[in-house]
Amino acid sequence: MTGAGRGPGGPPGDPAHHGRERWPGIPRTRLDRSLRMQLGESASRKYAKAGLHTVRDLLEYYPRRMVDPGQLTDLSRLRLGQHVIIVVDILGLTAHPMRNRKGFVVSINVSDGNGMLEIVYFAPHANRVRYLERRLAPGRRIVADGVISARGGRLQLTHPEIDDVDEEMTDEELLERASRPKLRYRQARGLKSGTIEQTIRSILADLDDAELPDPVPLEVRLKHGHLTHAMALRAIHGPRDTHQYLAAIAALRFEEAFVLQAAMARRRHEASLEPATARPVRPGGILDVFDTRLPFTLTAGQLEVGAEIAQELGGTTPMHRLLQGEVGSGKTLVALRAMLQVVDNGGQAALLAPTEVLAAQHERSIRQLLGELGEAGMLGGATDATRVVLLTGSQSAAQRRKALLEAATGTAGIVIGTHALLQRHVTFHDLGLVVVDEQHRFGVEQRDALRAKAQTAPHLLVMTATPIPRTVAMTIFGDLEVSTLRQLPGRARRRHDPHRRERERAVDPADVGASGRGGGQGMPGLRRLPADLGHQRRGGLRRRGRHRR
Repeated sequence: MTGAGRGPGGPPGDPAHHGRERWPGIPRTRLDRSLRMQLGESASRKYAKAGLHTVRDLLEYYPRRMVDPGQLTDLSRLRLGQHVIIVVDILGLTAHPMRNRKGFVVSINVSDGNGMLEIVYFAPHANRVRYLERRLAPGRRIVADGVISARGGRLQLTHPEIDDVDEEMTDEELLERASRPKLRYRQARGLKSGTIEQTIRSILADLDDAELPDPVPLEVRLKHGHLTHAMALRAIHGPRDTHQYLAAIAALRFEEAFVLQAAMARRRHEASLEPATARPVRPGGILDVFDTRLPFTLTAGQLEVGAEIAQELGGTTPMHRLLQGEVGSGKTLVALRAMLQVVDNGGQAALLAPTEVLAAQHERSIRQLLGELGEAGMLGGATDATRVVLLTGSQSAAQRRKALLEAATGTAGIVIGTHALLQRHVTFHDLGLVVVDEQHRFGVEQRDALRAKAQTAPHLLVMTATPIPRTVAMTIFGDLEVSTLRQLPGRARRRHDPHRRERERAVDPADVGASGRGGGQGMPGLRRLPADLGHQRRGGLRRRGRHRR
């Protein structure tokens, strides 16, 4: 992998590195040779439109499908709509102008010795007619590939793909060529599938297997029965039959997954070598108080996953965990308990959300869950409490300055925000846990940018509501341990609390989230505020609104 601040060639002390810096136009291998140098300026511009710039890019431009020709078709047994591949001799060619629009109809009469057929092309101008006359001169033998259509009650082949046949080819060689699978590449402007196929085959013919290094060890290939990298490349771009084509696809798919998993394993290993600050459970801390005040019992899944996270947070190796579960399974509650464990140890937690709407929802629900435990230094706040702060791009300058100050000084134990958290001027006093919501909306570099704001490697918890199959999770999220919440909290599963009714009467109805209605557990909305304080806040908002109007 390329290290930070290094060029593509390796460490600055490497002589080869300096050579490449001095001569940046010299490719490292023939695979890194530019298509402009390989094919010329005109042809390379066409490939560049398809995003292909080097020989490696072109060799990894795989066909999107393959057509198995089966056996050659006898002209005496043709059917309407039939896909055919025929080897025929050209008997004659005629061209005449079209009646109702510009262009010409070019008719080529062909025969295979058993029957005759008309091949038809529509030429937009005279130059195209002259090209067809040169290429399809009477007496030549061709291989035509197309679908049988009809006009005026007569069968014909319209705009088939044509391969020229070498006159010195034997019947066996001709049969082998005609029976070869037909590849279809995704075409770009000015590039036809046949042109791409011929270019790739020409380049592969000029390369030795040693110039096509295999990223997968040979013993691994043999263990799983896959083709080598060089064999797979040659097979997918020039298969002898369907079996070889499918074997090449399987080998290249395995290679892609293997390389990605190896990179993830290396990433996990490197992360395990970084020291992290242990954040063990502190008896009598905010987390313990929070748990005792919950008006419901945690599900077995929440308890199990919570125990795994608590144990990892208490270690000196950074936690890297993916938490997945359906909407309403209680992922936010599990993440909040992890945040409070970090806060109990003097650290901070940052929650990164993909949108401002989602970030604001998280801030409201966490404030409601914490109640007075999230109002440190405020009127009505608990003695042992923390503070929750929101940081987004749409905030006013005063709001942003206040949020940045509380994050930098450590006043806010929980900082919630969007991509604004990734900006350089955002700092933390002691970032101990990074929580990323909707992980698939962020890249690895974005979450690492937030982790880099910590003094020591912070713990990482990423959440997603998108069901991820185990094989995909192992591949894409190979650097993360995976936990899944499979149980949805039941309705009205409240534990006995003699003071519950008194607190519920004190809840400001405007502060109860939608998910808090009906006894659901996701966001209970039980904000522990005196009734008069809640009404004062609502009244203040109404008065300000009338004043503006």
